[in-house]
Amino acid sequence: MSLKQKIEDDLKAAMRAKDGVRVSCLRMLKTSLTNAEKEKRGELSDEESMTILSSLVRKGREAVGEFRKGGREDLAEKEEEEIRILYGYLPQQLTPEEIETQLKEIIAELSAGGPKDLGKVMKAAMARMAGRVQGKEVNEIARKLLG
Repeated sequence: MSLKQKIEDDLKAAMRAKDGVRVSCLRMLKTSLTNAEKEKRGELSDEESMTILSSLVRKGREAVGEFRKGGREDLAEKEEEEIRILYGYLPQQLTPEEIETQLKEIIAELSAGGPKDLGKVMKAAMARMAGRVQGKEVNEIARKLLG
């Protein structure tokens, strides 16, 4: 079953269960996937769907930070709940230790020597760990290792 089909099935189940937050979140996700398909003018692969899903998680995290800065804890909590729902569709996320281990391997493979090689390392790392990490987290660890 494709990721899109799973999302549609889960949306129907959430509607039957009258789970408002889940329905809202899955509708937003389904809309994002549909819009991407229209832009592409074709079906999305599961990898492309994962990229969109990761993007929504990243945007949600940014929104949580902004809501907290603005003193809107209620909206921050709602956004965190949506992020938890979205994470259910992503593969198991890597821990910082696992990311660091893979980055060390990539740095050794590329013979990267310093901060100037960050771009090459990030490109290889995101290709290898796609969907299982957030780019910002990988970037922070890579900067630490290369610095």
